Amino acid sequence: MNIGVSLRSGYAPMDARLGARWMVERAKAAAQAGLDSLFVGDHHNVPVPYYQNVPILGRLLAEWDDRPAGALFLLPLWHPVLVAEQIGTLAAIARGPFIMQCAVGAGDEQFRVFDTSSRERATRFEAALEIVRTLCRGESVTVADGPWKIDRAHIAPVPPEPLEVWIGGAAPRAVDRAARLGDAFLIGPEATPVEVDALVQSYRDACVRHGREPSRIAVRRDVHLAATDEQAAAVAEPIVARGYRGFDPSAVVIGGPGRVADAFAELRASGCTDVIVRHLADDQDPVLRSFEQLATVRAALR
Repeated sequence: MNIGVSLRSGYAPMDARLGARWMVERAKAAAQAGLDSLFVGDHHNVPVPYYQNVPILGRLLAEWDDRPAGALFLLPLWHPVLVAEQIGTLAAIARGPFIMQCAVGAGDEQFRVFDTSSRERATRFEAALEIVRTLCRGESVTVADGPWKIDRAHIAPVPPEPLEVWIGGAAPRAVDRAARLGDAFLIGPEATPVEVDALVQSYRDACVRHGREPSRIAVRRDVHLAATDEQAAAVAEPIVARGYRGFDPSAVVIGGPGRVADAFAELRASGCTDVIVRHLADDQDPVLRSFEQLATVRAALR
């Protein structure tokens, strides 16, 4: 099983440079821990500091090597030519494969500021994905109908390696979309272990319907690790008790290396090939120590 990281991009109000520095330090810690992939998320119109995916990933790649890296794009909120141009540049900076994670997004506060609505998100997602993929292959795009009218667009640089697309979602239509259009399926961090089992099976069934072979199945997990279960609980359980992100407590993973390795092994038994972790602790020092323990977990699972 591969263990990657999606770095936390949103922080409580603080000095803007401090949050950015924390992200750089966490990327360096992930590299030192030997994690298999590095990602950042995508969110807009946020009331707290949130470091936007393209510029921050460009900086973080200086701390990374030739392991896969990428960013989430909520495609309905982006012009697809801009997405393709940003990916082309990021993929040229990256020393290894670039992965575009993508999803339809949620929350009216995001859609309204981009003069669209969630009712249009599925149509905009599929149209954008086709355009981005075509441009990233080095082809020209002209589109007369659909959400965007595009006349003879092309990008340079083109990603030096084929773009890999992971599609996230949980609703039946979203799972079907991932099977039909994606190179991999990404399960969100809110899914409980029971829901992970069901989503993996739904994705596999959808792949059969579309005549495609299931490949990578990644799952996001919000985590905290420490040297012992007790030390991890002391940091993380008060955060979970306050209703962390509205998640069912069974969806987060807290503990020492042994307990976390067991939880990840159960996800592997469910059919997941990748766990993409996000740290739930607020302070920097516990998160950096958590990365050190992730190196132990990764070695155990190998």
